[in-house]
Amino acid sequence: MNPALIVEPRDKNDIARVLQYARDNKLAVATRTGGHQYSGASSTSAPNIQLDLNTTFQGLDDRVIFEKGEKTFLRTSVSWSLGDFNAFLGQHHVFLPHGQCTHVHLGGHVQTGGYGQLGRSFGLLGDYVLSLEIVDYDGNFKEINKNNNPELFYAFLGGSPGNLGVLTHVTFEVNRDQDYQGSRGMKVLHLYNPSTLKRLLNILAEMSDNPNFPRNYDFCVSVLSSSSRLSDLWHKPGLDEKMQREHPELYGKNGLLFWPRSIIVYAQWVPFSPTDVYDPTWFDQFRENCFDLDMLGPQPMSSLTAKWIFTNVREFEHPYVKRTYATASTTLVRDGWVDWVAARIDTLVGPDDNGLWLSAQLQSFGGKFSKFTTNAGNGTSYSWRDSTLVCTLDCFYDEKDPDAVIRANDWQRGNDEGGVGPDGVFSKQDRRLLWGSYGSYDLDSVAMCYYEDREKYERLQRARAAADPYGTFTPNSFAVKRLS
Repeated sequence: MNPALIVEPRDKNDIARVLQYARDNKLAVATRTGGHQYSGASSTSAPNIQLDLNTTFQGLDDRVIFEKGEKTFLRTSVSWSLGDFNAFLGQHHVFLPHGQCTHVHLGGHVQTGGYGQLGRSFGLLGDYVLSLEIVDYDGNFKEINKNNNPELFYAFLGGSPGNLGVLTHVTFEVNRDQDYQGSRGMKVLHLYNPSTLKRLLNILAEMSDNPNFPRNYDFCVSVLSSSSRLSDLWHKPGLDEKMQREHPELYGKNGLLFWPRSIIVYAQWVPFSPTDVYDPTWFDQFRENCFDLDMLGPQPMSSLTAKWIFTNVREFEHPYVKRTYATASTTLVRDGWVDWVAARIDTLVGPDDNGLWLSAQLQSFGGKFSKFTTNAGNGTSYSWRDSTLVCTLDCFYDEKDPDAVIRANDWQRGNDEGGVGPDGVFSKQDRRLLWGSYGSYDLDSVAMCYYEDREKYERLQRARAAADPYGTFTPNSFAVKRLS
């Protein structure tokens, strides 16, 4: 995408002036705060304008912790990255669930949910929003919440990110470390092996299939092809030396670092009451035949959340074909999903020098005690809150090989056809997430992949019509269509 003009405003008044100019000249404005958006929905093409808030709101008053009674709150701007956000929370011994990509900024992240490692135990980042500060289509500064503008609040949080106004600040109720003492985590590094992958995915599927699985647990499996910068995901001194000493045949050539194919496990346990008892055997099942592990705990939750952060921008410095699938299935084991997805991954990760690289992330979210599930209906519009598991499969390809992109698309097409649909082993319904969008970027034409039903979509259409009467916030086709 190539906007005609990129504006880096100094304050809200500059934003209002840009919106007035766009309205007078019948132009549209796309807003980005920083990081990445897979489908380009935070950008636009000429003659439209790109509004870049990456550094706009980073003053001392743009993130403030305060207390009222027994509760703690945070008012923050959208111009902070998740890495900055997490570090600031940790300094004050508080935490929130959020994503793991350190360079992603808060604006788009909170509007698309804020999925992350704490999904089962604490839900989404957006579940903790109390109010939103915006600049509307007329340049007015407003603070909205569930009470004074429930429809716009609902639409902003999960409806049509970036298409309802310019979000500048958010107020959250935060969680305190002192209320969750004894929390533990584990990161486990396995050298890639198909049987190890199957074993770990079977644990994941059994957990996702079990509606009574306790809320205390979060579990995620990642798979990476060779050549990834693993040190960006595994913050542990001496790991390179250990690999060189124990596996020189895998380490690389002439002493140069070349990390092999890997499986990484992220596991966490949080106590919610005095009767919750730590069970080390749950963690023990992940360490069998591992190359390295990092046992985390007991320690404050704000410290644990910092350990889940990825410090790299992307796993591989190549273009890629994206897929993120969600399912409500509770029969993944019975339906053979583990064998199927493990085989699909192995066809990509197994061969050497095929010009393709995989970054996969598979995480459990479901169960009737999961906060991801029970937070549904809380005044936000985040979709598919009955999902049990989310699976991301990013296939990177060698841009210098003209056939590599064809192979990448063919591989993803096989995932679509085998995993999703009436005969799909993963989900009978095509469930997509706004933060992991793929396929058609005419959102209206695939609305039922992103929203549960037509009634919900039409509700969002009405909110869009009220918030964007002149089309100022419609810079591309990946937007809920305004109801005329």
